[in-house]
Amino acid sequence: MYLDVYISIAITIVAIVSLGLSVIGLPGSWILVGTGAVMAFYLNADRTSAMHLWTFLAITAVAAFGELLEFIAGAAGVSKLGGSRRSAALAIVGSIVGAIMGLFIGTPVPVVGSIVVSLLLGGVGAFAGAVLGERWKGRSWDEAFAIGKAAFWGRLLGTMGKLVCSGTNMCVVIAAAWMR
Repeated sequence: MYLDVYISIAITIVAIVSLGLSVIGLPGSWILVGTGAVMAFYLNADRTSAMHLWTFLAITAVAAFGELLEFIAGAAGVSKLGGSRRSAALAIVGSIVGAIMGLFIGTPVPVVGSIVVSLLLGGVGAFAGAVLGERWKGRSWDEAFAIGKAAFWGRLLGTMGKLVCSGTNMCVVIAAAWMR
């Protein structure tokens, strides 16, 4: 009985941390899928989880859709205006660095502040990376700025879409951890 509660608490903590990792561009959605796999194939055997095969397949599909959404939105932001691969790569690096910084800067407002600031600074990092990449390629400030703006909005919208998918999966994993 007590072991079931401890397992449910541990799964809940992992699910919440995984959502936070998704905010900063790390593979939190895949950690949720891995947690779902453990629940479906290991914990379900001794009835300590309500995660079943179809639920596991559904969260896997939702995670893949969220990743695809983030990739398409981010890539579309830079390539729509003719940005280079270099600026796209630097936009990705900048967005991860900015998102990690945002977690620490947004700390005074617990959870919500960190998520919002991390999202915004992830977008700012994408902007800075894209501008740096385009200036490095020799483009004018106006062209680089336009591509940077597109990278900002692509990153912001893509990450928000991925967060909706990851948040949905988090809720499903937590619900399955507590249901028997």
